[in-house]
Amino acid sequence: MRKILIPVLIAAVVFGALLSCFRRPVAMGLMRRGLERNMVRDPIAELPDGLHAILCGAGGPLPGDPDRSAPCLAVVAGDTLFVVDSGSGAGRRLAGLGLQPSRIEAVLLTHFHSDHIDGLGELGLLRWPAGGHSEPLPLHGPTGVEEVARGLNAAYRLDAAYRSAHHGPEVTPASGAGFRSVSFPEPPEGESISVLERGDLRVTAFRVDHAPVKPAVGYRFDYRGRSIVVSGDTAKSPNLERFARDVDLLIHEALSPELMGVIQEAATETGSSRMAKIAQDVLDYHASPVEAAQTAAAARARHLLFYHVVPPLPIPGLASVYLDGVSEAYDGPVTLGRDGTTLSLPAGTRTIEVVRD
Repeated sequence: MRKILIPVLIAAVVFGALLSCFRRPVAMGLMRRGLERNMVRDPIAELPDGLHAILCGAGGPLPGDPDRSAPCLAVVAGDTLFVVDSGSGAGRRLAGLGLQPSRIEAVLLTHFHSDHIDGLGELGLLRWPAGGHSEPLPLHGPTGVEEVARGLNAAYRLDAAYRSAHHGPEVTPASGAGFRSVSFPEPPEGESISVLERGDLRVTAFRVDHAPVKPAVGYRFDYRGRSIVVSGDTAKSPNLERFARDVDLLIHEALSPELMGVIQEAATETGSSRMAKIAQDVLDYHASPVEAAQTAAAARARHLLFYHVVPPLPIPGLASVYLDGVSEAYDGPVTLGRDGTTLSLPAGTRTIEVVRD
């Protein structure tokens, strides 16, 4: 046995030494090839003409769900990329999905809660040098977006000056740093307002119910016969139902009262009175999954996608609790979103393809 083991051990040592010698060049080669592939790849060009929704953040403000980051939605219309809300790390998640921030045409904000805006600074910074933009990133939103843009521009003013001086105006034109606010008044109940038009694309905003947070809006994207409605944060809203009428894809936030009740009970048991109160308070300005499904049914939406999933669902089995009662309220297809979930709506068809769930 000893005679057999000695050659085996020698072979293992030699193999380990060879592996160590070649590890560096192999890793460097893989890195180079990966970078070259990613730098030339254009996932948007690979998509058919139409509307496409990619969740770059399917969760809410609470941490703890590895599959769902803070709110962020990418919408591709034709060959143009838009972003709705920008929670923490949105730019990195976009890049990780192959959607380069340099391609972003505009960001649209539904409201100004921190979990919807705290990734904006990094998103704008990632877009600026990579695209060599000479104009700031347009930041659309209801009245108040001016203050958000102004604050971000002030916070990043020194950083922008450093980068422009270091890389030069050809790479980082000083005029392209930061954000340019594009504000609009919150529409009255029953009315919408056109906030962006590009060729065959029209984006309209409408009021939702997130009181005491005001203004708060949802958005509807219409492009070549296809349509997407994004709820933003809202309680069950007849106005949302009105503007989601016959939409192809309804992307709706939802909070599970049952699961939040567990959080409230645990907080109460452990003496965490502040967390218990927060868990109770949030129930009145978010829709439940069943209420979102009821809205989808009433609006005759053709597909329901859940995002802003609250609370986190890190344990197997919690998703079924979250979706309890949804199929009874809405008989159409339902997708429980996670980061990277992608739905494709090719122009000139009625197809809604779940490319990645």
